[in-house]
Amino acid sequence: MEMLDALRRGTVPRRGLGALAVGLDRFEATIDEELDRVATGASVFKCIRGEYGCGKTFVARWIQERAKERNFATSEVQISETETPLHRLETVYRRLIDRLSIRSAEAGAFRSVVESWFYVLEQDVLASGAVSASDENALLAETNKLLEGRLESISRTAPMFAAALRGYRDAVARGEQPVADALLAWLGGEPNVAAAAKRSALLKGEVDHFGALGFLQGLLTVLRDSGHPGLVVVLDEVETLQRVRADTREKGLNALRQLIDEIDAGRFPGLYLIITGTPSFFDGPQGAQRLAPLAQRLHVDFQTDARFDNPRAVQVRLPGFAQETLCEVGRRVRDIYLSHASAPEQIRRLAGDDLLERLAKGLAGGFGGKVGLAPRLYLKKLVADILDRIDQFPEFDPLQHYAPTLRASEMTEEERGALPAACVDDIELKW
Repeated sequence: MEMLDALRRGTVPRRGLGALAVGLDRFEATIDEELDRVATGASVFKCIRGEYGCGKTFVARWIQERAKERNFATSEVQISETETPLHRLETVYRRLIDRLSIRSAEAGAFRSVVESWFYVLEQDVLASGAVSASDENALLAETNKLLEGRLESISRTAPMFAAALRGYRDAVARGEQPVADALLAWLGGEPNVAAAAKRSALLKGEVDHFGALGFLQGLLTVLRDSGHPGLVVVLDEVETLQRVRADTREKGLNALRQLIDEIDAGRFPGLYLIITGTPSFFDGPQGAQRLAPLAQRLHVDFQTDARFDNPRAVQVRLPGFAQETLCEVGRRVRDIYLSHASAPEQIRRLAGDDLLERLAKGLAGGFGGKVGLAPRLYLKKLVADILDRIDQFPEFDPLQHYAPTLRASEMTEEERGALPAACVDDIELKW
């Protein structure tokens, strides 16, 4: 099962997250309301705030999963200094296209979306009765006219988007698949596209920082016309901006402010933009506070009791994992595993709630009592080290044959940094 495979690797699953969503009930109604608004042409900007290990990526993917249930498209972009700097919006756009996902295609769905859009245009032309399905040339011409009409508003700010789509369709009609592929790559923001292919569609240059915003508008139009009411985009780990050079950081913060202002101005109907970050990014001197207009737009008062946090606010904070929450997630994973196990009775007998609690306490102790840093390793060890072994080896008893350990080599940089100062590379946990 895909979910269990991801947990074995220590990564966040991409499907079935609703089954693991513990403590997210208070966000459900608001998220669904916002998705419904976006589906009617609104746009939403949301920040997910929390310390490392509290589940920001999980929540972002949980929202994406709920969006796909409504036939939204989604894309998740990891912000990084070298590969995807936030101030280079053309690079962010290219990664967005690379990771574009729809319900029927988990990744790389851009071609499928474009082909679906042209199919819808053809069906609209045929439904009008203006041309016959057997007259391919007339159908192509009428479809191109409809294309221009649908993209009229976009063409005023990003005329090359419509030109590239037209060139792509013409190349496909001529049977010139390499040219069509090159034009589709150019539409997706690829910088190294053959000059001959671009000339065939009267295109010049590459998608730049400002052109990327126009192309995002075009993408939203194509998605809407092909049956996808909106697009959820996640910009993950924006806190990396705090670790870059001062000039790069300033540009990245300003790009984020620009995106927020464009959303508020209604430039991107059908867009749900989510960013994830740590409290230090939102409140610290090297994050959003360095740009006063951005800090003002993102400000939320978190001085009150967390029970009264407003899920409709621009920022929502995630509480850290508690011992009880971690064990509840463990129980859900175990119950999911049981439905796929070869030896379910053996698992029920040897992996009871008491064993899950022991593992949770042991890992939390290894992190100096910081339960919030344990979920990823907890689920990885539960599935790969305990449940898999019980399922495969009848004589395996975790209390007798397994001694859980924490090794630096299996941890992320943040997890290693949270270990007690006196730790060694191999810590045997209390079991």
